[in-house]
Amino acid sequence: MNLVYADESGKLFDHPDYIAVGRSGDMIVELMEDELIPLPSGATLVGLPYTRPVCIDPETGEMKMLDGKVQAVGALLPQGYTRLALPGYVKTNKNEKFPLFGYTSVVWKDGGFYVAAEQSDDPYKWDPLNCDRGDVKNGVERLLEKYPENRLYKHLSNCALGYECLTSSNTFLQRWEGGVPVSYSCNAGCFGCISEQPDDSGFVAPQTRMNFKPTVDEISEIMLEHLREPDSIISFGQGCEGEPSTQAKIIVEAMRRVRSQTSQGYININTNAGLTDHIRAIVDAGLDLMRVSTISALDDHYNAYYKPRAYTLKNVEKSLRYATDKGVYTSINYLIFPGVTDREEEIEAMIGFARRTGLKLIQMRNLNIDPESYLELIPPARGEIYGMKQMLEIFRDELPDVVIGSYTHLPPAALRK
Repeated sequence: MNLVYADESGKLFDHPDYIAVGRSGDMIVELMEDELIPLPSGATLVGLPYTRPVCIDPETGEMKMLDGKVQAVGALLPQGYTRLALPGYVKTNKNEKFPLFGYTSVVWKDGGFYVAAEQSDDPYKWDPLNCDRGDVKNGVERLLEKYPENRLYKHLSNCALGYECLTSSNTFLQRWEGGVPVSYSCNAGCFGCISEQPDDSGFVAPQTRMNFKPTVDEISEIMLEHLREPDSIISFGQGCEGEPSTQAKIIVEAMRRVRSQTSQGYININTNAGLTDHIRAIVDAGLDLMRVSTISALDDHYNAYYKPRAYTLKNVEKSLRYATDKGVYTSINYLIFPGVTDREEEIEAMIGFARRTGLKLIQMRNLNIDPESYLELIPPARGEIYGMKQMLEIFRDELPDVVIGSYTHLPPAALRK
């Protein structure tokens, strides 16, 4: 497996003499053949600025940095794929931060690019190649013309056309899982927030957060347009907004209005679930699906990343348990990172968390972050690091009734309301 690197202009090369490596946390690690899969459709290769590639010299068996004006290369995976290792690199300027993406180790072998990853779900619906941009543009024009006063449709049109967000694109294509953002505020201060960053964070938020409070009419119009098919999903809680449950009052009113007119489709919320009383009200209004974002089931790690305001991880657990007990199909949006998520103590804590809350689905989502900044933020490892591939095997063995995937699923027929 040859090292892949880039020159200053971003042109890619493979080195015929050096073996590619990866990273687990801050450790350089050798890559195993069973960790590699062909580069998936929809993946992107990117140069890592201010880095030097690290590799193995087969003549000495030792690791070395590649000389010259070169940089390391990483892969950005589409949804449906779980990364097993970070790219092998060292930073030449530790003050420089990577853009907020999830970087995966990439190698050259057998005449093609391979990545250290495992397919954890069917990627079809979330492959950008399966989203026709012309159809999205037509959908935007049609719905903006139909609802010229709806500020949410105008906001989502920028998400769909400007950012090419697949969830907002689905809203205009009226298929699969579509988004309806509702909140401009948040009760957490996530270190890697993709819609709002403090001026001194050193990061640039890749999306612009919504800046208005939508009305029940605006929300209901989008929900009723989208919930036209039995398997359609409309979701509160998008990357362009804060915490949706902070707007529980208008969510509940919109849900009740919509459900008085149609029983079609599913209503989902993507939430941090910290506001337990608000979550209970939303669940009681007829919620079908709930996905809770978490990075850990350990308080110190969770608090370091999320910086929760007036709630704790225990509140999150209570919210999930309540929703599960009320028949909601519950899942977690598990933000994973090689060398951290696969620590012994993290695995044990998450297994206990899943059992106590009655989770139905764990969505493995590659954490978009600058690795060095994240590792400086969180507690150090206390136990053995198993590796991501073994971690996935442990979850499947210990949680046989929990689906391991990477995005929101419809509940099995036996659990549908």
